[in-house]
Amino acid sequence: MSPPVAGSDALALYPILEHLSEAARSRLQERARLLTIPVGTTVFDERQPCQGFPFVLSGSIRVVKAAPNGRELPLYRVTPGETCIISSACLLGQAPYNARGVSESETTLLVLPIADFQVLLGEPAFRDFIFQLFSERIADLMQLIEEVAFRKLDQRLAALLLGKGQRVHTTHQQLADELGSVREIVSRLLKGFAEQGLVGLSREQVEILDPAGLRRIAGG
Repeated sequence: MSPPVAGSDALALYPILEHLSEAARSRLQERARLLTIPVGTTVFDERQPCQGFPFVLSGSIRVVKAAPNGRELPLYRVTPGETCIISSACLLGQAPYNARGVSESETTLLVLPIADFQVLLGEPAFRDFIFQLFSERIADLMQLIEEVAFRKLDQRLAALLLGKGQRVHTTHQQLADELGSVREIVSRLLKGFAEQGLVGLSREQVEILDPAGLRRIAGG
């Protein structure tokens, strides 16, 4: 049996493909499309119909919920070996997207057409894979809801900085995007951190000077 499109890459990243029936793997090989998407491309957007089920072979897609005023709340990233719960939900519910996905780097996708996704759901291994995906992503989203609803922004910013190393090469806008906030508020908090001697600020860089102090803030 020949491997599906993208061959060993897809099989290595998605071992579930090995457990499909021969007919299902043949269908995947014949019908899936290989797409290369440039960095910064809107892969899907709110109210657009879903065009297929994506397997990410390289790169990453940042999935966000956008507000009318332009603010965005990051929901999750889809990296190689993963797939998109919102795409799955749209296909299962036959509904349009309710979030936006943007490629963070050049990204290669193996896209399974809608009709073939529905056929593959008849495969127990693939169906279990989808349900496991939902379980993992829902747990991640519940954690995000808890952070947004119950943790103050200064706590979340401190925790975000601590997870990026001693020198964080980023802009205030990028940090705000990751936190689902606005640049002005993040800049004010960073200035406060700097005045306390917790961080050093320079152009597109934040240097962690007092990680223990940031940990105290992050822990509330």
